[in-house]
Amino acid sequence: MTDVDLDAEQYEKNREAGEILAQVRNEAVEKVEVGASHLEVAEWAEDRIRELGGEPAFPVNISIDEEAAHATPSIDDTSTFGEDMVNLDIGVHVDGWLADTAVTVDLSGNPELAEASEEALEAALDTVAPGVETGEVGAVIEDVIEGYGYNPVVNLTGHGLGHWEQHTPPNIPNRAVDQGIEFEVGDVVAIEPFATDGAGKVREGSDEEIFALENDGSVRNRQARQALKQITDEFRTLPFATRWLDTSRAEMAVRRLKQQNILHGYPVLKEEDGCLVSQKEHTIIVTEDGCEVTTEL
Repeated sequence: MTDVDLDAEQYEKNREAGEILAQVRNEAVEKVEVGASHLEVAEWAEDRIRELGGEPAFPVNISIDEEAAHATPSIDDTSTFGEDMVNLDIGVHVDGWLADTAVTVDLSGNPELAEASEEALEAALDTVAPGVETGEVGAVIEDVIEGYGYNPVVNLTGHGLGHWEQHTPPNIPNRAVDQGIEFEVGDVVAIEPFATDGAGKVREGSDEEIFALENDGSVRNRQARQALKQITDEFRTLPFATRWLDTSRAEMAVRRLKQQNILHGYPVLKEEDGCLVSQKEHTIIVTEDGCEVTTEL
C-alpha cells in the first residue's frame, strides 16, 4: 500500500471516529439532567461508542464546576448531577485513529460562561489554515473569552492527535503566544478553549481514576499481571479507567503497577480559585483552504 493510500485510509478512520463521536456526544448531552447518575451517563456513552463501531479513546470525562479535566466516575460512584456546570469530554478511536470532543451542559444558571468557550472555538476554527501559527489561534480564543468578561485557562491547551496517541504536537494555546507552530495540510488536531470566571489556571487535585501505560515491566502479583495484559492488549498507550479492568481487586492492581512506574495517572485538574470552568472542543483536519471538522454531524 502506498503512503497516499495509507493516508487516505487513516483520514477515513479519523472521520469515522469523528462521526461516531458527534452522534454519541449529542445523545449524551440529552442524558445530563439534575438527578441523573454520573456513572450511568459515562457507561452509557462508552457502550454507545462500541455499539456504533468505535472504541472509547479514553474514559468519558465528566467534570463538574471547578473541575476542568480528567474526572471520570469510579466503579462504585454514586454521584448525581445537581445545579452544576457539567463538561463532557469524550473520545473515540477506530483502529487507533482518534477523534476528541467536548461540550458544556450548563445546569448552573451561567449560560454566558458556556457560550464564551463555544464562541471562542468557532472563532478559532475560522482562523485555522495552512501557514497560520498556533499562537494566532490562541490570540483569537483569548480575545473572545475576555470579550465575555472571563479568562481563558492558560495552562491547558489543544493538541495534535496521533495513532494510538491522545496528545501529540502541536499544542494549541488558549491565549496569545509570540511563537507557535504553523499548521500544515493534513494535521489532525483538537482545539479546546476553556473559559473560567476565576484567574485562569488549573492545579492537580488528589483524585485519580484515569491511567495509561508508561513503561514496559513485569509484576509478580497475579491480578496486576492480568490487568497489565488487558491494558497492553486493549488500550495500548491510550488512557483507561480502573473500572474498565476485568481483574478482581482492580484498584490494588493499578496501585502496584503505578508504584513500579509501569502506569502513570491523570489527577483531576481543578481551577485554582475554585471557580467555574466551561469547555468546548472539536477535532479538525487542516485542509488547503481551512479545516474540516470531523466531530460535527
